[in-house]
Amino acid sequence: MQQKKSAIVTGASSGIGFSIAKELPLFHAKVCDLLETQRMCDMAKGIAKSTQLHILVNAAGVGYYGLHEELNVKQIQTLVRTNLEVPMILTNRLLRTLKQNRGHIINVSSITAKQNNPHGCAYGAVKAGLTSFGASLFEEARKYGIKVTTIHPDMTDTDLYRDADFTCAKEAGCYLESEQIAQAVRFLLEQPKGTVIPELTIRPQYHRIARKAKNADA
Repeated sequence: MQQKKSAIVTGASSGIGFSIAKELPLFHAKVCDLLETQRMCDMAKGIAKSTQLHILVNAAGVGYYGLHEELNVKQIQTLVRTNLEVPMILTNRLLRTLKQNRGHIINVSSITAKQNNPHGCAYGAVKAGLTSFGASLFEEARKYGIKVTTIHPDMTDTDLYRDADFTCAKEAGCYLESEQIAQAVRFLLEQPKGTVIPELTIRPQYHRIARKAKNADA
């Protein structure tokens, strides 16, 4: 009988992370504030010790948009912390276990990592950092049988844009659904031994966004 593979998925309470968690056959939800470093590390190590951990999906993300000078310091720190620091720390704490189990690390980056991002400079920068981290980690760890993949989704219909002045255009083919990203994760995990897809870009057919109506009371 094939051994079931357990997984840690960050950001599993909503959006892309939630959809990915539903796709995985062995996933147990545990609530943890990712901004509390020690608690996050302790919980991750506890899961690694109590299960056969094979999969780490770094899917937690936050976005702030607008002119760079309009962001406050806390927003910039949160962008760096959630989108880049947390994946790097979790991977650091779990990498030995994942090497032993010849596991798979999947980082959910963004299409913004591959392009210029006016009105999203900081967000694009941290996602580019995550992409660079994943590419270098793959080269570092591949000799141990571990797989590392970075996914670059284009605009996806989640709450990521709730504070932005734009949102997904609602016409068919203008945005991705989080379930489509989850299906891509399953596709990656089903690749045969010895085959790795280091990067995967997923885009809708059309490129359209919609401007949000301004609040008349503002």
